[in-house]
Amino acid sequence: MKRKIAVHLADGFEEIEAVSIIDVLRRADLDVRVVSVTGQLAVTGAHQLQVIADMLFEQVDYNTIYMIVLPGGMPGASNLDAHSGLKKQIKQFNAANKELAAICAAPLVFGNLGILEGKPAVCYPGFEKFLKGADVLMLPVVESGNIITGRGIGAAITFALKIVEKAVSAEKAQLLARQMLVE
Repeated sequence: MKRKIAVHLADGFEEIEAVSIIDVLRRADLDVRVVSVTGQLAVTGAHQLQVIADMLFEQVDYNTIYMIVLPGGMPGASNLDAHSGLKKQIKQFNAANKELAAICAAPLVFGNLGILEGKPAVCYPGFEKFLKGADVLMLPVVESGNIITGRGIGAAITFALKIVEKAVSAEKAQLLARQMLVE
């Protein structure tokens, strides 16, 4: 059975991150669900690119989801952070040691929930203050237990490949990297 990954979008999401992540995960043959937290399937990115989500937040059965993924962008990350239902799911996932991933500004959601405390993490420069108690590094991607964080747009494919490594295998991630000419 394919693992289900829920990529959450809020208005103001970073388009390159969202589309790169969705594309790479689908290339890995993962069951990717694009989830809108806006109450509408059409979600508008930070640069006015509109994406049609697969489903609304309220339609997701989180018992079947392997990983919650949050692309960054502003005000997308702040809009994700303002969604109480999403934050409740993230806390439940973390308590159950289920997989979580956020890139760019979106790790602020994890930081504001206190789930990065004592863990290495990365984020877009200037958002470190939101990663309460984290050991903030300057790497493209960091995995710490059940949480993966990515620094920003330039790390989007590497971030997605780390998710593939975790959800499928290192071999699958390496194969995709070769096929996509990622060095």
